[in-house]
Amino acid sequence: MLELFKGIASYVALGVEAAAVLIVAYGAAEAFYRLIRTIAKKDTNTAQRKYIWLGFGMWLLLGLEFELGADIIRTAISPTWNEIGQLAAIGFIRTFLNFFLEKDLEKYETGRDETQGSGPEALAA
Repeated sequence: MLELFKGIASYVALGVEAAAVLIVAYGAAEAFYRLIRTIAKKDTNTAQRKYIWLGFGMWLLLGLEFELGADIIRTAISPTWNEIGQLAAIGFIRTFLNFFLEKDLEKYETGRDETQGSGPEALAA
């Protein structure tokens, strides 16, 4: 029964990690598309580039959350203290990255909302 649980949890963690990869890949493709479109329009507006960065940052943040979820699932099935320690270190690093990325995004969102409104139209103005 324990082996069945470990097998199921391992597949669930793998699925969550696959979702994280897809999320980050989608965010990167979207940011790249927007960047190419901005360059093609010869739009050198810093606000537009920040909007692209903000969108990509949100996708990265979501991807990191999924990766952390996969780490938590793996912790439930890790049989040794060494593996638990490694997962704890990875979880700490991902949480650290997540925290500071979220702070940067919140800082930019707050500043943008107070001065210009929201959305790409407000940023392009």
